[in-house]
Amino acid sequence: LVSRMDRSRFRCTVLSLTGPGPLLGDLQSAGIQACTLTKDRSINPRTLWRLAQMIRRARPRVLQTWLYHADLLGLAVGRAVGVPAIAWNIRCTDLDPAYHSRALFWIRSTLARLSARPEVVVVNSEAGRRAHERFGYRPRRWESIPNGFDTDLFAPSEERRQALRRELGIDEDAPVVGLVARYHPMKDHRTFLEAMSRAVAAHPALRVLLAGRGVDEGNGELTGIIEKHGLRGRVMLLGEMASPARLLVGLDVTVSSSFYGEGFPNIIAESMACGVPVVATDAGDSARIIGRLGAVVPSRNPHALALAVGRLLACARPERVALGLAARERIRAEFSLDAVVGRYEQLYVELAEQTVSRRH
Repeated sequence: LVSRMDRSRFRCTVLSLTGPGPLLGDLQSAGIQACTLTKDRSINPRTLWRLAQMIRRARPRVLQTWLYHADLLGLAVGRAVGVPAIAWNIRCTDLDPAYHSRALFWIRSTLARLSARPEVVVVNSEAGRRAHERFGYRPRRWESIPNGFDTDLFAPSEERRQALRRELGIDEDAPVVGLVARYHPMKDHRTFLEAMSRAVAAHPALRVLLAGRGVDEGNGELTGIIEKHGLRGRVMLLGEMASPARLLVGLDVTVSSSFYGEGFPNIIAESMACGVPVVATDAGDSARIIGRLGAVVPSRNPHALALAVGRLLACARPERVALGLAARERIRAEFSLDAVVGRYEQLYVELAEQTVSRRH
């Protein structure tokens, strides 16, 4: 977002609450002021004082916070130092108590009680808005802005498709299905792998590519699930990748198997932009993104997931390519990065002008 904003109109500063990561260096290399609050994620009076000093130095007209912890800290510290306008940003739907701390639920309930304090609450999915209305959020203004995608970066390439398959030792004609997601219960690798074990009967040459944080041979739980379903030698664990585009172009079908928590699953739109059709569970705004150009199935249903993947793999490749290209056009038309950046710019101008008019 900030790398695409008009720098003649907007001066952006990025403050990270969670320590330095690869994006921090990318932002700084692009000439964007970016800094980190702490190296170890600890929040204490000293770090709060430091956050206040950083915000004071930046003197923002608008403070945009992302995710629950930043929303809470940004509201408290931003108001204390006199930021004129604050915008929260919600990127998820529900949370499962089995996998998230009580503290996170407390923060969410606190935010619900405070939700009329910021000038606007931005959501990237209609599912996220509906969920947070159920949780008690009552903001002055909701603003729905979907995620946007660079369709030059995420683009079909037969050359890159063939190169990836050669690199991984996969036959040109072998059906390849992929899941790109960090290893977390929310992403439901278990259901995905059970579905792939069922799909093998109709597609004996099937190969499965898994990528994401924690998705490697060192993950004993994951390798155990692979062994349980008889998929050893058929599944490749590729770990975390800097950009999924390199992997996506080599797939025939991408799967998103999440069963909770999703707002706007990026991997669905990224895959579609690469011309690869998607089968997704009905989580978050998945159905809204895919439209009629893929398949949406119930979550935690390996039978339905296997059938949907199997139907796409049964299509002749030219038919599947045509479907993928139509899916790409949908992303270009409805979720382009430039259009989304433009909507954020418009929102920030409105907020800045509102604060000026209030002062006068």
